Amino acid sequence: MESLGTDNSLGSIRIADEVVEVIAGLAASEVGGVVGMSGGLVGDLAHMLGRNKNLSKGVKVEVGEHEVAVDLFIVVEFGVSIPEVALSVQEAVKEAIESMTGLKVVEANVHVQGVNFKQSLETKIKEEDFRLK
Repeated sequence: MESLGTDNSLGSIRIADEVVEVIAGLAASEVGGVVGMSGGLVGDLAHMLGRNKNLSKGVKVEVGEHEVAVDLFIVVEFGVSIPEVALSVQEAVKEAIESMTGLKVVEANVHVQGVNFKQSLETKIKEEDFRLK
């Protein structure tokens, strides 16, 4: 477990990489249009089986002494503007990490791994149920 730290007259402060990953993951998942985070095939299977409650799913960070680079792997909702959602994710993650840790975010790379059609299909089916036959 890597950690970032600073020393002062009272002692030292250490922030683990996992903490930065959780902050980034929560910030990204709260952006409108983001359906979820993608943790890869193994991570997604474990999540579907209920064995993984990992809040840093779909997030990779590289932490330096005063800077951090973040890679986010997201799934977006069908019908949203992907560039707008990705930009919002970058801004939200940057703001959350910088305000909570004091680290400077030098990169926030967003990788769109998929599009969720579920709500779109459910709406279409409900509309068809109300049509006269």
